[in-house]
Amino acid sequence: MNLSKGEREGAAAEVAVSVKNVGMRYGDFYAVRDASFDLPKGKFLTILGPSGSGKTTLLRLIAGFGQPTSGEIFIGGQPVSAVPPHKRVIGMVFQKLALFPHMTAAQNVAFPLKMRRRDARTIADQVERYLDLVKLGGFDSRRIHEMSGGQQQRVAIARALVFEPDLLLLDEPLAALDVKLREEMQLEFRRIQKELGVTTINVTHDQREALVVSDEVIVMNDGVIQQRAKPVNAYRTPENAFVANFIGVTNFLAGPVSSVSANEVAFRCAARELRGVSVGSGPAIEVGASCSGAIRAEQIRIAATPDRLGTLAFQFAGEVIDAIFEGERMVYEVNVAELGGVSLRVFDHDPIGHTQFLPGERVLVGWNPKDMHVFGNNHSQN
Repeated sequence: MNLSKGEREGAAAEVAVSVKNVGMRYGDFYAVRDASFDLPKGKFLTILGPSGSGKTTLLRLIAGFGQPTSGEIFIGGQPVSAVPPHKRVIGMVFQKLALFPHMTAAQNVAFPLKMRRRDARTIADQVERYLDLVKLGGFDSRRIHEMSGGQQQRVAIARALVFEPDLLLLDEPLAALDVKLREEMQLEFRRIQKELGVTTINVTHDQREALVVSDEVIVMNDGVIQQRAKPVNAYRTPENAFVANFIGVTNFLAGPVSSVSANEVAFRCAARELRGVSVGSGPAIEVGASCSGAIRAEQIRIAATPDRLGTLAFQFAGEVIDAIFEGERMVYEVNVAELGGVSLRVFDHDPIGHTQFLPGERVLVGWNPKDMHVFGNNHSQN
């Protein structure tokens, strides 16, 4: 995997967590295969992937809830595979918050300090500080069942951070919240992490969450790390077709390669030759081999007349199959006969200023070669 200059510089910083060739095998099944990465101190990393990708297994190994069958995990430069969870200075927040319902918010937050036998004279001030940090000042006497889902989440965060852990682990803690509250809490996680500078590893299948909160993302599938990069690089220059398909809304157009140059790959899709850029670290794309061109929904322009598409290199007539209003954008499904009857998903991010098309209307769609990434078809898109 190729990292940018900035990513290499980040990796060279003081390392908080180092995962070296870690594998987790159950019989003949590999939940995690040969995972390796270094996480610099103070950074926020999100491990992103679908259900069964191995992301939660990897997080649990870092937490100590299992020993890897191969490789080693280092925290603060020390190997920890033989160190039990309660001896690792780690805070955790789970999807099931596991708060004590018979305790108040302050008592829940104080619990880790009492378990660690901290000076009783300092506990009240420490609890107050962390309740203020999560914007729950004045809620100290409130019982858990008297609090909203978002407030309970904040209590769980304060409890995980109050003893000032070396590492904070988050296991899909926002999955049970409604969309609006989840998006608010994503920004809160980012604010709190930046304010404290605590090294954080988050696990989620929510791609928006990964892009919003993280300094870096790792994308996993079938137990294998597919890409590690800054969020913007994972989105704009995916390492393979799986990453391109998993992050964002992506259309794939397949066909045999007709020519390869230093900057472009040309391939036939039904009646047309298309061009795009080759990215990633997969096998070389060769003439005659099958490939897939990936183009994101927001990279495709849609219009009623050719003049609205300007000088876009590729333009096609299509028919609107469906049109969905999502507030900040229109989502169109457009059938393009010239490309073998493929249906393309297209975003229009100006639904007020632009013409809104209805199902059955004839339209034009277009894009430029630089907007399409080309991958060999041995990459998984599922």
